[in-house]
Amino acid sequence: MNIMTLSANDTFAAEEAFVLSRAELDTRRPPHLHTQDFHELVWVQNGTVRLHTDAGKRDLSEGDVLFISPDQRHGLQGRRPKGAQADGEASIVVSLAIRPGVIKAIGNRHEDLAGVAFWAATTEPTITHRDMRQLAALNQAALQLERSPRRKLYLEAFLLPFLVALDRTPEGMENGAPDWLIAACTKAHDPAVFRDGAAGFVAATGRAHPHVSRTMRRFMGLTPSDYINTLRMDHAARQLTGTSDPLPEIAADCGLPNLSHFHKLFLSHMGETPLRYRRARQANLIQPRL
Repeated sequence: MNIMTLSANDTFAAEEAFVLSRAELDTRRPPHLHTQDFHELVWVQNGTVRLHTDAGKRDLSEGDVLFISPDQRHGLQGRRPKGAQADGEASIVVSLAIRPGVIKAIGNRHEDLAGVAFWAATTEPTITHRDMRQLAALNQAALQLERSPRRKLYLEAFLLPFLVALDRTPEGMENGAPDWLIAACTKAHDPAVFRDGAAGFVAATGRAHPHVSRTMRRFMGLTPSDYINTLRMDHAARQLTGTSDPLPEIAADCGLPNLSHFHKLFLSHMGETPLRYRRARQANLIQPRL
């Protein structure tokens, strides 16, 4: 394929920080790969899309999200399932083009973004996935952004919550860990997952328990139970400090209805009993006078 380049000068009007658009993709193979001198966030809103890059082609489905950085050569093509009618389900993407300099400035202010999304050290667009609930929230936020002035403030109000919600490599995980493990570690912070213990974590991976255990030991030096119990105790610690909920209720909320077992795990992880931990930290809170 030949290469063409899109310019920010031709894309953004004066003072515009972003341009949000939706497009139905042509099902013909794009005649050119292209690059651009600005960042672009693209997600598949409907149907199937084929991404073309120098590395080859990859099919994307509804909910897949692309983070495209300057000079990353790419092209997008609409796809229809085999046997589908010519007027069948269209391939629709949403594109958020971002003025040069904005992404660099955000990264400079937030070091936690290093290695994530636009800040990943890759020569190809970074790809992540949003499930149906997350995609609905993303589309709703995009509608709000579409009605907003095209200034940096409103762009960042859209971007930052979205970036915070992305899967991140947990601390202590070695490089090269599979995406499914990173995604499962992110999901495991949800009480609905960690309440079910190691079984809930394994279910979130979609893999067999022995395979998950071997992979976790290799890249994290932990078992699924070790990881989940750490998340449970971190959650319990926040509840003990920030609420007046009774211990049995907090234990049950962690998925540990056996109070004796909860006490032992908390003491092992925090070095204090739950009651001592609560008293020490709540005593240090400054209570306003009424």
